[in-house]
Amino acid sequence: MATEPRRKSNSRKKGVKPTSSSRHQSEFDLTPEHEGPIWRQYLRAMGPGLVTGASDDDPSGIATYSQAGAQFGLVFIWTALITFPLMAAVQEICDRTALATGTGLGELAVKRFHRTGRAILGVLLIVLIIANGLNIAADLVAIGSGMNLLHAGPTWLWALLAGGAITWLLVLGSFARIALVFKVLCAPLLAYVVVAILVTHQWGKVLTYTIVPHIQLNKTYLALLVAVLGTTISPYLFFWQSAHRIEEMRDAPEGGEEPVTLKRLSRRRAGRKERMSRLDVFTGMAFSNLVMFAIIVATAQTLHIHHLTNIQSAAQAAKALRPFAGPFASLIFALGFIGSGLLAIPVLAASGSVGMAGLLGKEWGFSRSIRQAPVFYGLLFVGTVGGTAFSLLHVNPIKMLVLVAVINGVAAAPFLFVVMRVSSSKSLMGKSVNGLTANILGWLTAAIMAAAAVALFATGGL
Repeated sequence: MATEPRRKSNSRKKGVKPTSSSRHQSEFDLTPEHEGPIWRQYLRAMGPGLVTGASDDDPSGIATYSQAGAQFGLVFIWTALITFPLMAAVQEICDRTALATGTGLGELAVKRFHRTGRAILGVLLIVLIIANGLNIAADLVAIGSGMNLLHAGPTWLWALLAGGAITWLLVLGSFARIALVFKVLCAPLLAYVVVAILVTHQWGKVLTYTIVPHIQLNKTYLALLVAVLGTTISPYLFFWQSAHRIEEMRDAPEGGEEPVTLKRLSRRRAGRKERMSRLDVFTGMAFSNLVMFAIIVATAQTLHIHHLTNIQSAAQAAKALRPFAGPFASLIFALGFIGSGLLAIPVLAASGSVGMAGLLGKEWGFSRSIRQAPVFYGLLFVGTVGGTAFSLLHVNPIKMLVLVAVINGVAAAPFLFVVMRVSSSKSLMGKSVNGLTANILGWLTAAIMAAAAVALFATGGL
């Protein structure tokens, strides 16, 4: 049974509850007001895809990319180009499931799979929530370390403050406020593009290494390649992309209590919505991979050249840059991973909570109140508070991230199997079912991540 969302739609602010007939008319016949020029429509469309892409470059990801650049120079930048179509395809599929059904992946899995399949997914979600909690702890330590680099205070204090502030925002904030904060926090990641431009002088060489893969068949290279893939295509992003799009659909003025799915729109509006949403996803994934590219290039052109290869954290990379790239580059590098951590932590906490609440048939979402969605907010609270507490125990964050990489590497392929089975179901997706290109890229990504998991164990990357 549908419940009343905490944030009311625009129509209810005017004191008018849409009737079924008026809702039918507004969705099928009326053209949205103030469509404006294309560039303005494009900026309005930026949201779930952009946030998903930016949150992928969290401090643990930044540490992995920094390590790749410091140890191997430009050898790994081809991965930024290769992973883009895989990321874009998977996230577009997740996004389309939301647009077509207005339902989260957890709920769709209940409809698509039998009891055994749902039980396996439940176990995977529990493991994902634990992995996300460990990742949250590592990201909080990174935020604290970044603030310490800025001489703002001790690491533990800022980890505690950041964890408390994020928990408060997620539990007590409205969806509109949270979505705005997410968009603002995407901006600091542009710092890495600036750093790369400042320190790079051999762009011809960079272009060559980008286009031509340089693969080495040794244990260290393969283990780091698996880490890069696992960091770039993480399972928690699948649930977040779908959930954020549904929250946006709930927020639509004509939506009332439920998300406005494609089949409830006129053909013209449905087509435009799908195109703009796809553009949002592709832009977000391109932004994510541009940042990945910039980090590898920047560290390759500074730390690798000066033989500083033992980089274990984003904070260590920022500190090591100072003698070679100057204090300004070191400063903006630190600001970048502080902002990315503040963005990634809510995404990490919410993704597993969304999936588990949906699988259990419970309400979820920031547009719901605590009373309406107690399971979702309970899991959210456990994730952020648990991660904050763990960050204060002086556990080695690198060991935590290694464990998270193992979990993500192993879990990515099964989660992709769920995504592909759901999105290939005509009974669930209708006309929005996967096409040939989506199926090829989606299953290819699942195969690559399965192979990466096998390689992780084969290379002793534990």
